[in-house]
Amino acid sequence: MRLIITGTPGTGKTTLAKKLGEALGFKAVNEREFALAEGIGEFDPENNELVVPLEKLGTRLNKFLARNDNVIIEGHMLCEIRAKADSVVLLRVEPERLAARLELRGYSDEKVQDNVFCEGIDYCRKHCLRNYPKAKIIEIANNKSIKETLCETIVELRSKMKLKIKSGAGKKNAKRGLRRKMQKKAGKSKK
Repeated sequence: MRLIITGTPGTGKTTLAKKLGEALGFKAVNEREFALAEGIGEFDPENNELVVPLEKLGTRLNKFLARNDNVIIEGHMLCEIRAKADSVVLLRVEPERLAARLELRGYSDEKVQDNVFCEGIDYCRKHCLRNYPKAKIIEIANNKSIKETLCETIVELRSKMKLKIKSGAGKKNAKRGLRRKMQKKAGKSKK
């Protein structure tokens, strides 16, 4: 299985990819590290970031995905390309919480505002819907602990993709998360 995790910077993509990779026994790959390893892009010292041509990234990424299985690729640019993935996890965060996270990272006020604006106008969501079939997209609100987000993601992947969980810890957490989700649904239907 080939998974994409995308969303605005600060939504928790890297953390979720690492934890999900551990739980599933998948390799987690960061888009920036991938681009650097592939020699794609140039560093922009003015904005202190790597500028990556999306077309080149998409081409190289799809070649990588064709050769590799059980991999998670994460990054904010992945909503803008058509990667050959089995599923796309779109992480969302409330704009106020996102601003606080980005400020803790030391982002400039302008960069915080730009990213909060993107989250507020559903930039990544709109691009995901343009580039991936809706049936492949799993939208997760990451306003909780990483354990809860991980469990919710695994439950959704199992439901949508018939995902088999290899890791004992991931399986245990996913079952616990699924049980809670079913209990919540049962509680709502009684009301």
